[in-house]
Amino acid sequence: MTNPENAVEGGHPDIPSWMLWWSRVRTQWQDLVVGYGMILPSLVVFLVFYYGPALFLLYIAFFHWNIFSNYSTFVGLHNFSVLLHQPIFWQSLLNTAYYVVLVVPVTTLLALALALGLRQAWSLKGGGVSQALVFLPHVTPVVATSIIWVWIFDPNFGLANAVLHALHLPQLGWLSSVHWALPAVMIYTVWHSVGLYTILFLAGLSTLPKQVLEAAQLDGARGWLAFRRIILPLIGPITFFVVVLATITTMQTFSQIYTLTGGPHGGAGGPAFSTTTDSLLIYQTAFLYDHFSLGSAMSLVLFILILAVTLIQKFVADRMVFYR
Repeated sequence: MTNPENAVEGGHPDIPSWMLWWSRVRTQWQDLVVGYGMILPSLVVFLVFYYGPALFLLYIAFFHWNIFSNYSTFVGLHNFSVLLHQPIFWQSLLNTAYYVVLVVPVTTLLALALALGLRQAWSLKGGGVSQALVFLPHVTPVVATSIIWVWIFDPNFGLANAVLHALHLPQLGWLSSVHWALPAVMIYTVWHSVGLYTILFLAGLSTLPKQVLEAAQLDGARGWLAFRRIILPLIGPITFFVVVLATITTMQTFSQIYTLTGGPHGGAGGPAFSTTTDSLLIYQTAFLYDHFSLGSAMSLVLFILILAVTLIQKFVADRMVFYR
């Protein structure tokens, strides 16, 4: 007897159409069961440790919920109303905006410059070591390196003030100064994250069509002109990806701010709330003061802000980025 599955491929005329249909359905269901069976372990992990907590956060944002009891009361938008009347919440949003507006452009431009330099170093047979050195800070633990940078920013015997003194510049209070604490955290963030974005730019530069670059050189486009008219438009998609990734990551920054500004013993977020970003305030509200519902409302606001900024970036990119 002819196998129905072989008949599907060969179109055997003696096989009823309903058997052909059943063979197709059975094959599709077998593939579906096998596929979902293979991804089931990962899917369970995502549901339990990612989507589950996210949905629970959305739930308690509209409730008055206490972690130490099963008591919860629906309060609607009351938690969000409380946030609107909290000056520290608005201060955290301003600090976050200030932090993102400075860190993202500086990191992106520096990463692009390093990528262009490493691309040139590859042609001189020295790019491998240089690339590893640039990427090394990103793979180091944030907490461990933050502790080292606390020493670097020490106002009395830190390396940063030693460099300023050698250059005959006024020494700064850095992490103890209201005006310089957040810029100090920005310096560390740029140092720690620029390696990742440099590698991403290198990946984008490696895909540039050589024919286009050679044709541009023959037409006299060199140096800055070739970069502005040829290279920059061609790496537009990777630039957009780097900017979006850097923005999302920076808006959620927590570890380096918490460690550099004192952690649990030194009043993280100081001095005078000058380094209190939204992520840090969420942690303090939920885990230090046990206001989990209010912290969940802050998290939801931060999610909406990140989503809005990302959609704006996509709207701009759709009109400026060239996809080849």
